[in-house]
Amino acid sequence: MRKDITIAANPRESRGKNEARRLRVSGSIPAILYGGTGEAEAISVNPKELAKILNSKSGHNTIFNLGVNGKETIPAMVIDWQSDPIKETLLHVDLKRIDLTKRTHVKVPVTTHGDPKGVKIQGGLLEVVAREIEIECLPDDIPEHFDLDVSELLIGQTIRASDLPMAGSIKLLSPADTVLAHVVSLKAETTEAAAEPAAAGQPEPEVIKKGKKEAEAAEPPKKK
Repeated sequence: MRKDITIAANPRESRGKNEARRLRVSGSIPAILYGGTGEAEAISVNPKELAKILNSKSGHNTIFNLGVNGKETIPAMVIDWQSDPIKETLLHVDLKRIDLTKRTHVKVPVTTHGDPKGVKIQGGLLEVVAREIEIECLPDDIPEHFDLDVSELLIGQTIRASDLPMAGSIKLLSPADTVLAHVVSLKAETTEAAAEPAAAGQPEPEVIKKGKKEAEAAEPPKKK
């Protein structure tokens, strides 16, 4: 999804751990810009501004304006990023130039709403199996998410990727039979769970014990 947000970037003349450390101390992080007709460029950006984009509703599918110092502003998107495992702050990002006239591949989140009949009436359990699907579309048609209504689902019923409406230039790339959500029976799960401990606690087969006794009885008495 395209948004009217502009992120400033500056070219980097040097690379390496020391340069990255210096940038982070100054409040910036290293980044790579690639894609389109241009060559890959080493740049630096403000991590707080990019964090706002990644934490927005459209997340990493947000198309924003990137203004590199001394060059024109271009549409861009965050493709990959690295975060500090403890502080959860951004350490590095990969940005891609976006051609608004060409189709692109993206993964879009799938959200659910509604109280399934199979849960509130039949006592089943709703399982959300896939939380995102892959699509192809023009950049301006990228949705924030696909909203899935599960209120009519009964036990044994399933919603698949092919059931989602594909509007505009959107084309489904994930397998059409990908299960997104279904309602399962709790009774079947309880029965299976109860059967496992019973099977695990079964006594040792008698034939093994008998075989051992018969073998001992068959041995000739030892001479004193």
